[in-house]
Amino acid sequence: MKIVLEEAGDKMSKAAEHLDREIGKVRAGKANPKMLEAVVVDYYGTMTPLAQVANINTPDPRTIAIQPWDKKMIPVIEKAIMAANLGMNPDNNGEIVRINVPPLTEERRKDLVKQVKKMGEDTKIAIRNIRRDSIEELKKLKKDGLPEDMEKDGQDSIQKLTDKFIKVVEEMLDKKEKDIMTV
Repeated sequence: MKIVLEEAGDKMSKAAEHLDREIGKVRAGKANPKMLEAVVVDYYGTMTPLAQVANINTPDPRTIAIQPWDKKMIPVIEKAIMAANLGMNPDNNGEIVRINVPPLTEERRKDLVKQVKKMGEDTKIAIRNIRRDSIEELKKLKKDGLPEDMEKDGQDSIQKLTDKFIKVVEEMLDKKEKDIMTV
């Protein structure tokens, strides 16, 4: 029974971590290096994440600066950013690729909030599915000789885990929504 609980907790934790990574990529009007996580560049024939060929930082809230370790990569990086379809236009001075992050319109902010809420809902569904699978596992163990009161305790523990992680997801969503809606 303990294994079922640990496995459920582990899976729910991974679902919450995944949501955290995904909503981190949603831009909230401020420049954030995470916005470029999905960008891959052709580094001498190998598709490589941008962060592995350049230093990425945010000198101010509206700018992302990408400093490639190899200057020959500048046009390749610009092309990759354009191809990633992030709605941002790179600009370079021969040393650094800069991306100016435009402020978000009210309509775009609302769209982003909807997008984040959908991600959150998907994560909650995943957590509930983990709960269902874990309870099924406990029922199988009961058939194999697990005492009924232990099965009930296990179900209660799984429900508490589920409630805890649903609350974590809600807090992440509230925080991100405030972040997006703050002008």
